[in-house]
Amino acid sequence: MSQIIVLPHQQLCPDGAVLEAAEGSSLCEVLLDNNIAIEHACEMSCACTTCHVIVREGFDSLNPSTENEEDLLDAAWGLEATSRLSCQVKISAQKIIIEIPKYTINHARENH
Repeated sequence: MSQIIVLPHQQLCPDGAVLEAAEGSSLCEVLLDNNIAIEHACEMSCACTTCHVIVREGFDSLNPSTENEEDLLDAAWGLEATSRLSCQVKISAQKIIIEIPKYTINHARENH
């Protein structure tokens, strides 16, 4: 099992979280399975940027991003060099620390 540390997010995870996940798991699915309701408007098909996260530690241990993911990330709010779409991240054996950005570009969000 690998450790995922989620930094506090005002709405989705106010106290932050420490999660365990099997190697090879989807980061987005792990977050959702642990009641962290990260947006995923495209149902994890790598067609939007609503599941954008910033990997603060452990970025180099993750599977490489695809060209499609890189193109989508260019439109993400708060893009950083270590930004990824959580639906495309496969958990590695190394611990990662992630931050969920405060905003997304999903203007049609329900329950806001």
